[in-house]
Amino acid sequence: MRYTTVIFDLDGTLLNTLEDIRDSVNHILAKYGYPQRTLEEIRRFVGNGSGVLLERALPEGRATPDFDGLLAEYVAWYEDHNMIRTAPYEGVRELLGALAASEHKLAVVSNKPDANTKALVRKFFGAYVSVAIGERPGVSRKPSPDSVKAAMRELQSLPYETVYVGDSEVDLKTARAAGIPCLSVTWGFRTPEYLTELGAQTLVSRPRDILKLV
Repeated sequence: MRYTTVIFDLDGTLLNTLEDIRDSVNHILAKYGYPQRTLEEIRRFVGNGSGVLLERALPEGRATPDFDGLLAEYVAWYEDHNMIRTAPYEGVRELLGALAASEHKLAVVSNKPDANTKALVRKFFGAYVSVAIGERPGVSRKPSPDSVKAAMRELQSLPYETVYVGDSEVDLKTARAAGIPCLSVTWGFRTPEYLTELGAQTLVSRPRDILKLV
């Protein structure tokens, strides 16, 4: 066994959350008279947390009047509407089941709000994943390594035992900052070409292929 511990990103890695995110963003935009965003635009906007997502979606960004109020409204709406279209990618549950059966320690670290992260992981992967950490006050979001390091502490895992799995440039930077290797999946929100340009060392095209690498 190369690693005892596998830490996963959530959006674009384990779950396809894009449509629920788009619909929640567009609910807020429509309510206040702003132009709607397409799925492909939302795909480009996600990865850095809710604040950056809404900043990118609004025409005036953070200069939008009452930006903080709109952000709070988006977070609340999404929390209540984040399991409508969201589903695991094909093969993900089987992957997690196989990893758990081989006694790997599993965690999820996301830039989603902590409550959203825990609720989604509990619903879809609660039988396999013991630690789920999202964005929390006072803790720097990814690509800061703080949440990944917190997950390793909870799992009592050391960096040389741990591998990180994600789908974006944020995940590559996070793994580097944490001093652990990164497996970059190609079924998520970024293209293989883009990930390669950013220096991804290991691309994975199917969930089951991760079993050969850990």
